[in-house]
Amino acid sequence: MLAEWTSQKWTDGIQVDELNDSERVIAETANSIYEITVICASTGDVLVRGGKCFPEQTRAQIIGASWGGPTLKVSGIYTGMNVEFRLEGQRVVTSPVQSVKIVPA
Repeated sequence: MLAEWTSQKWTDGIQVDELNDSERVIAETANSIYEITVICASTGDVLVRGGKCFPEQTRAQIIGASWGGPTLKVSGIYTGMNVEFRLEGQRVVTSPVQSVKIVPA
């Protein structure tokens, strides 16, 4: 897994901490579509709706992207990887991301 991690080009996704506050992102996973609005890019605080855990807009924090193990691309949302959120102290992990895009203003 480390070889896959180090060879990753990191071009097929986004870094939430590089976005502007109020920007919107759509992340389509194998099982759901997540609508994400950035509250504070530097901390990863977002409003998110989608999946079983977020049926309505809910304040959460994006932890980052992972393959389900301990290795994490902090603040990232990348295709082929799971998105990890923090919700009320609990970790919520999505199915693998199929596509991610910034919604034009």
